[in-house]
Amino acid sequence: MPAARPKTVDAYHAAAPAEAQAHLKRLRALLRQAAPAATEVLKWGNPFFVEPRFVFAYSAHKAHLSFAPGAAAMAAFHSELAAHTTTAHFLKIAYREPLPEDLLRRMAEFCVATVAKRSDDKFW
Repeated sequence: MPAARPKTVDAYHAAAPAEAQAHLKRLRALLRQAAPAATEVLKWGNPFFVEPRFVFAYSAHKAHLSFAPGAAAMAAFHSELAAHTTTAHFLKIAYREPLPEDLLRRMAEFCVATVAKRSDDKFW
């Protein structure tokens, strides 16, 4: 990403590496479909979906993108994530690999349902 941080999600996408473009476009479409009522905003320099609480986020890097669905989703899908590169809070997807669309869709839908059930103001 460039030194100057983008001001909008569209600008974030435009500034991402060329290798990231196809994955970012498809991921964003999947997330919009899962959370049609959410608003896309930049927080801490990365795209977030909020409604009004944090639902999920993602970020583009040199060779991969990261999807951040939150700790509850990472735990709920732990066994399915074993075949993928993960950290405590992120699913990493290399641009040379296909997007695991079904998994991403189900994780996003889980996040939307979880946020709808919550009555507190915690993000994670």
